[in-house]
Amino acid sequence: MVSLPALALVGLLGGVQLLETILDYLNLQYGAAAVRDAVEWVRTALGVDDPEEMLAYQRSKTVLSQLQSWLGVVAVLAVVVSGLYGDVTTALADTGLPSVAQGVLLLAGAVLAGRVLSVPFDAYETFVVEERFGFNNQTPALWLRDLVVGTVVALVLGGLVGGAILLAVAALPTVWPVVGWGLVVGFSLLFMIVYPRVIAPLFNDFEPIEDGELRDAVENVFERAGFDCEQVYEMDASRRSSHSNAYFVGFGRAKRVVLFDTLVEQMDRKAIQAVLAHELAHWKKAHIWKQLAASAVQMAVVFAFLWWVTTSQWVYTAFGLPQATYAALGIGLLYAGPVLSLTAPLTNQLSLSHEREADDFAAETMGGADEMTRALRTLAGENLSNPFPHPAYAAFHLTHPPIPERIRRLRERYGTESEEPDHVAGDTDAGVPPSTT
Repeated sequence: MVSLPALALVGLLGGVQLLETILDYLNLQYGAAAVRDAVEWVRTALGVDDPEEMLAYQRSKTVLSQLQSWLGVVAVLAVVVSGLYGDVTTALADTGLPSVAQGVLLLAGAVLAGRVLSVPFDAYETFVVEERFGFNNQTPALWLRDLVVGTVVALVLGGLVGGAILLAVAALPTVWPVVGWGLVVGFSLLFMIVYPRVIAPLFNDFEPIEDGELRDAVENVFERAGFDCEQVYEMDASRRSSHSNAYFVGFGRAKRVVLFDTLVEQMDRKAIQAVLAHELAHWKKAHIWKQLAASAVQMAVVFAFLWWVTTSQWVYTAFGLPQATYAALGIGLLYAGPVLSLTAPLTNQLSLSHEREADDFAAETMGGADEMTRALRTLAGENLSNPFPHPAYAAFHLTHPPIPERIRRLRERYGTESEEPDHVAGDTDAGVPPSTT
C-alpha cells in the first residue's frame, strides 16, 4: 500500500508538472495569436521574414521540453513510489562503506541516470529541431564530446559539494544545516571565479579583444560607464550554434565580459556597446551581490526544511529507507524542488527589477535608448524568441521583462523613434551570466 507521504509527493510533482504543461499551452496559444496580430511589427522590427517559422520553433521546443519533463517526473516517481529508491539506499548501507561515500555514490547514480534520460532529447533538439531552423552548427563528434565532458564536470562538482555537505552531516550532526548552507553560499562565490577560468574553456575558446575597432568600442563604453575591466573576450559560440548572447561574470580581479562571436557578427558597434553597458550595470548596481543574497536566503529556508525532513521518522518509514541522512535528503529535495518552482513568480521579481535598472543604465550610458532597443530587437529576431508570452507563463518563467515592454519603457523614459505594438510581450537574454539564464 502506498503511504500518505508518497501520495503527497505524487500529487506535488505531478501537480506542478501539470501546471507547467498548462502554462506552456497557454503561452503557445497566446503567443501565436499575438504574433499574427502584430505580424508586420515582427517582420520589420525583429527582422523575422516568416513569423510562422518563429511560432513553429517555439512549438517544437516546447513540445520536446514537455515530453522530457513528463518522462523525468514519471521516472522519479516510479523509482521512489515502487520502493526501488529504498532498496538502493538499503543496499548502499549494507556495503559497510562510510556514509559519505554511500551518499556520493547515490548522488553520482542520480546524475548519471538523469544524463541517460536526457541524451535522446538533447540529441533530437540539436540535430532535428535546431538543425531544422538553421541554428545548429555542431557535429556529432563535438556533441558527444560535450556530453562526456559535461557529465564528468557534473559528477566532479556534485561530488565535491555533496561530499562536503555529507561530511558536515557526519562530523557535525546537530549543526550541519548551517554548515551546509555556508558551503553552498561559499561554492556559489567560488563558482563565479572558477567557471570562466576553468569550466567554460572546456567547451569554448575565448580570444581576448585586445585591439581594433571592437576593442575601441569596448573601451569607449567602459569609459562612459566608469568601469575598469581588462578581461574582455570573444567566444566561439558559432562552433555549436548561431544563437547570440553576451554575459558578465565574476567579481574583483576575476570579473570578465564575454561576447559571443555570433553577436559580434549580427550587431553593429553601437548596439554591441549598449549590450555591454547593460551587462556592466549588473556589476555597477550590485545586482550580482543582491541576487546572491536572495539565493542565500532561499537556500537557508531549503536547509531548514531538509533538517526537519531528515530528523523526522516518517520519511524513513514511508519510503522504506535505512537510517541514513543522505537517503532522507534525497526525498527532501524531491519535495523542495516543486515548492521552489511555485515561488518563482515572487523570486523573479528581483531579476525583473535588475533588468529594468540595467536597461536604464545602458540608455543613460549611450545617451539615448535607440541602441539598446535595436540590440533587443536583434537578439529577439535572430534567436526566434517568443516576443509575446502569456502573462501567467511570464510570471513563472521569465527573469527578463518582455521585449516590447522593455522597448516601450525605454522609449517613454529616454525617447526613441520606433513604435511598438500594444501587446505585453516576450523575453530575450540581453547578456545574462550562464548561472542565471
